[in-house]
Amino acid sequence: MDISARRGAWVAGAAIALTVALTAPPASASVPVSERPTATLDVAPLTNLAHLDFLLDQATPPSGVEGHTTYRLAEEPTLTMPWTYADARPGGAFERVGGGGLDPATGYWRQGAYNADDIARAAVVYLRHWQLTGEDSSRDKAYELLRSIAYLQTTEGPDAGNVVLWMQADGTLTPSAEPAELPDPSDSGPSYWLARTIWALGEGYAAFADESPDFAAFLEDRLGLAVQALDRQVLSKYGQWTTSDGMRVPAWLIVDGADASAEAALGLAARVEAEPSDAAAIDALRKLAEGIAAMSAGDVRSWPYGAILPWAQSRSMWHAWSSQMPAALAEASVALGDASLAAPAVRDAAVFTPTLLTAGGPDNGWFPSPTDRVQIAYGADSRVQSLLAVADATKSDGFADLAAMQAAWFFGANRSGAVMYDPATGVTYDGLQADGTVNRNSGAESTIHGLLTMIALDARPALADRARSVATVADRSGLRLVEAESAQTTGTVFTPDSWTGESSWSGSALRLAAGQTATFDIGTDDTSRWVEPVVWSMPGASSTSRWTSHHRPIGTLTESGFEQGISPVPGVLLPRQLSTWVAGDRSSLDVAVREGTLTIDTLLVRPVVSRLVLTGDGGRTELVHSSAASPQPIAVGDHDGSATAAIYDAEGTLVRSVDFDGSRTIVLPVGGFAIVKG
Repeated sequence: MDISARRGAWVAGAAIALTVALTAPPASASVPVSERPTATLDVAPLTNLAHLDFLLDQATPPSGVEGHTTYRLAEEPTLTMPWTYADARPGGAFERVGGGGLDPATGYWRQGAYNADDIARAAVVYLRHWQLTGEDSSRDKAYELLRSIAYLQTTEGPDAGNVVLWMQADGTLTPSAEPAELPDPSDSGPSYWLARTIWALGEGYAAFADESPDFAAFLEDRLGLAVQALDRQVLSKYGQWTTSDGMRVPAWLIVDGADASAEAALGLAARVEAEPSDAAAIDALRKLAEGIAAMSAGDVRSWPYGAILPWAQSRSMWHAWSSQMPAALAEASVALGDASLAAPAVRDAAVFTPTLLTAGGPDNGWFPSPTDRVQIAYGADSRVQSLLAVADATKSDGFADLAAMQAAWFFGANRSGAVMYDPATGVTYDGLQADGTVNRNSGAESTIHGLLTMIALDARPALADRARSVATVADRSGLRLVEAESAQTTGTVFTPDSWTGESSWSGSALRLAAGQTATFDIGTDDTSRWVEPVVWSMPGASSTSRWTSHHRPIGTLTESGFEQGISPVPGVLLPRQLSTWVAGDRSSLDVAVREGTLTIDTLLVRPVVSRLVLTGDGGRTELVHSSAASPQPIAVGDHDGSATAAIYDAEGTLVRSVDFDGSRTIVLPVGGFAIVKG
């Protein structure tokens, strides 16, 4: 589940858990379907559903709950759902755990045992596995999970179409959890779980349309109910714009989130492709896609480097978890036959993703400095799914190769070299900490997103082989930060509250008044670097500062604040551009403030050409990415063996392909990247 400081976050408390054995849950009921040929894979599949099967449990909700029913509830009163968390225990066992801690007085979890987010996403796992393999067991579990998510949907009253988030182990709904979440009650407004319910219902309809028309008709009705809620609560604002710290943003995103809206769009795209005559779904998909596309910002030189920002209330935040915005736009462009919708997705994939990969991978949060360096399966999978969707939409092999490099995160291509997914058990660990330690728990969210990547890889055996066999980080040189408080300075170091309301300070900060100076040690590198001071700017305030390196002018920075708009607080943390690069062999950077007060959080130091090299039994993969303002020569290869360099421009279009032995110099286009495989 999402752990976010910004919108109704829920965090697992210390809990007394129900200990269970590593056994499969009771068999789920089957929906009558026609016979379907089983797909066969040429290689051993990576997907292992055993741990997700273990997380599944059953509950029988009390009868007569107003506004809550599901398909064939009278005939099949038991529902199937995954436990939210699974805590690691000695000997490789796991203990299934609910959310919020167990209340000894009531015997209920303060949040619940099961949640709509994980029910919906688990349904997507089994749906996609069934579609890939034809396995009846996955079809049956998809059926059961879709029945369960439909039960959590409210069917009548002013909140019809919305979704209750939590359910207790005995089937009792928890409309208001502890701690409170937004909206509260959880079916009283738009939410992430409404978006994910739309995702599951849309893909469910597409899968069952031919297999079980009666069940598909039920899913169609429930999807229509959800779209009505979306129209009433969110899309009624279509065409309205507002500002967030000076950035023009759409007012019609689900909970102001391009991230939440993207997951709804995935389901709507599946529905539209399966039923092109659904005018309501087409309309909702197009409107959401336009809103998501409007959150694209920056370029190869400026924050957020071509990424699609996830939250309209912050132009300073990007997070890897739930970052399927490019996937949604790519899928929408295909479903709607509108290639223009894919353009922001291509920019995210071609410009931002190489920046992210060479900087260290799918961090939980760049705020805008990469201050939350925890990495989780949800973030890694969101990046993989986005790259593969863009690859499919554009037919560019470059994006598929980037997806393989990102998917290698699960097999050791991360800061600790840890294997995060085990094909032998189906366990995906809950997280990789900033210090390289691994959270060995394996809850529903991690399991689900690990499996979604594995299913995607199993559908692409060559990429699967590359991701698994070339998964050791041999070299990495990309964006890094230098803390402002490390400077030698006549200014003042202070420690603000970490969370600003829309982004986060990295720690302490440096305040320089007019006439004050600071000298930073930014180290040296093999290539020139761009340096971007991350500056706190307030409305109505401004400063001017002069930046030099070894007496060479780097730029004059004049910064001022922006109109607050819907941003939660006045003021914003943003990286600011300096006009000139710093030579690779120069480590000293000086700033002198001429006017006003300059408040610096960090310096972002980015190589003009960044690099990531992965190695393993399967060979060697090298990614190089240019942020230079002109074509950039760069040496690639490892001096041993033959290799092929595929060179792409800033839109992911193949410019040329070069075969060579040993190493050689290639020329990167402006903003382009190359992938060298040997």
